[in-house]
Amino acid sequence: MIYRFVKVIFDLPLSKLTNQYIPRILTFLLKVIMKAFLLLVFIILVGPIQWLQAQDAYKKSILEFQHELNEEYKNPIESPLSIKDWKAFEGHQYFPIDEKYHIVANFEKLPTANFFQMKTKANSIKDYDVYGVATFTLDGNKYQLNVYQSHQLRTQEKYEDYLFLPFTDQSNGAETYGGGRYMDLKIPSGDTIELDFNKAYNPYCAYATGYACPIPPKENDLKLSIKAGVMLLK
Repeated sequence: MIYRFVKVIFDLPLSKLTNQYIPRILTFLLKVIMKAFLLLVFIILVGPIQWLQAQDAYKKSILEFQHELNEEYKNPIESPLSIKDWKAFEGHQYFPIDEKYHIVANFEKLPTANFFQMKTKANSIKDYDVYGVATFTLDGNKYQLNVYQSHQLRTQEKYEDYLFLPFTDQSNGAETYGGGRYMDLKIPSGDTIELDFNKAYNPYCAYATGYACPIPPKENDLKLSIKAGVMLLK
């Protein structure tokens, strides 16, 4: 349409162009400018709204995770807390939700199972495979974490796509449990995997003795403070 319009203009004599087509050209250009302006206004107004909606949805998902974790510990049947601590428990303490800790990491699945025996706090051993390696950048630095699959859980239909990521970081002992924290993951379909440290939680051993909590391997020691997820219960 624009091409035909321009061709007609160039084929016309100058006098006819001035008298008949200059007003039409100006009107046409004004319409184009107005459409571009309205589109720009729409992008400026709607873009932030969509961004805020996405933020709200993400924040809601983390709050739901926190609520479910609190309810688990309030449940007298499921809770690892002693009777005394259970009666006093009002909820976990959490770092403020921070989207920088919601990471899409590169994921490399190992071509063959790498058998790994993970030590526990009960001086026992639990059998895992190193399923793959997650690589990501945080605060300008690159990190790698091994991701594990439990031999015991993978035989259960409910957990057949479950992966386990235990880790330690420099917040341990001061702001978080000294023995490290855990994240639950799903087997990815591609070459990336979602890591959300806002969902990092403590092992039961942070609250009571007698549990065979896996000890995060040294390969998963992060040389920075992860200020996300569950904090020390005070």
